Amino acid sequence: MGRFAAILPAAGRSSRFGDPTTRKIYADLDGRAVWLRSLQPFLNNARVGQLIVAIAEDDREAFERRHRDDVALLGLDVVTGGAERADTVAAALARVKGSCDFVAVHDAARPCVAPGLVDAVFDAALAHGAAMPAIAVADTVKRAVDGFVTETVPRAGLFLAQTPQVFRRDWLAEAYERRDPAAPATDDARLVEAAGRRVAIVAGSAFNLKITTRDDLRLARAVLKMLETEEEAGTSPPESLDP
Repeated sequence: MGRFAAILPAAGRSSRFGDPTTRKIYADLDGRAVWLRSLQPFLNNARVGQLIVAIAEDDREAFERRHRDDVALLGLDVVTGGAERADTVAAALARVKGSCDFVAVHDAARPCVAPGLVDAVFDAALAHGAAMPAIAVADTVKRAVDGFVTETVPRAGLFLAQTPQVFRRDWLAEAYERRDPAAPATDDARLVEAAGRRVAIVAGSAFNLKITTRDDLRLARAVLKMLETEEEAGTSPPESLDP
């Protein structure tokens, strides 16, 4: 069985969150910070051998003051991220233990990922070397310029990427060694694809939302309650690759 390291990039600026006093990952979500909620499914997974949180340098003092006990209790490794997301993941990747054969990168602002989805992506990564959850585009897609539609884009084969994205450690390390700093990557799968590797898709979930604005935080509270109800009932939310 492969061992997995889980990386949470948590150094983003939260410019669209709408709260100048709090970054979104530190916002309260039913009594816990968003980033701790995002970490939870990995804490309880027996296949995870290391947990790494990458934070902004500007946040370090406040992070240590607020979360020193969490870090110690949960055995987390905390690293300082960079100016861009890829720089942050690269800093964390350099700290991955040699005993971990696979690396999972999960957005610190995705607090509603279900444990079953994490396991499904882990299994697909073991089988294929790289895997990620995604949901098929269901809406009609338009391309626009200056506020006017210029094209309707066929949605067949289009997917919305989610995390965790999971890779063989050597594949991800190779992808980062080959990355072009002048071409920003919004996710790690893009770098792995550019290195010539194929990334398998696992059926994602609309519940696995990413918090960007304060409205998303309200939605996350509702989703968490729904997931708790599903867990108590022994059922799981529907997931599909079909649009």
